[in-house]
Amino acid sequence: MSYRGEVPHPNVIRIVAAVILNSSGSLLLVRKRETTAFMQPGGKPEVGETTADALARELREEVGFELDSADFEFIGRYAAHAANEPDHLVDADVFFAVAVHEGLAAAEIEELVWVDPWNMDHLELAPLTAEVMRPFILTRAAALRGMVDP
Repeated sequence: MSYRGEVPHPNVIRIVAAVILNSSGSLLLVRKRETTAFMQPGGKPEVGETTADALARELREEVGFELDSADFEFIGRYAAHAANEPDHLVDADVFFAVAVHEGLAAAEIEELVWVDPWNMDHLELAPLTAEVMRPFILTRAAALRGMVDP
């Protein structure tokens, strides 16, 4: 769900997340250590950080990407059930970027995968990815594959 303003829920986790595709339209997903759901990379902003700067830091720490805020396109602010925190919602600023290298699992990331966005339901997906961002992911992946205009 897209929205403006604060999420009306008592247990909200404020995060930043990225839809990252490669030039062939594959989607980057990560799974954190001791969890089962795959999700978009990202994390929690630190005090004083912009959401774009927080995302650049998280991507550097978690998957080894050297991107800065100018490399991202802001998609919007979305809410979804948290994948790893029962009875919590994530309140996410979501950005888009195209990756130029594969990345590597680091920090709390246990596993990093590149998947075909039209064939990813064999994975356990976080609600933000599976329920909220899927239409955007498919539209942008199709554009990268030359199937449609973005």
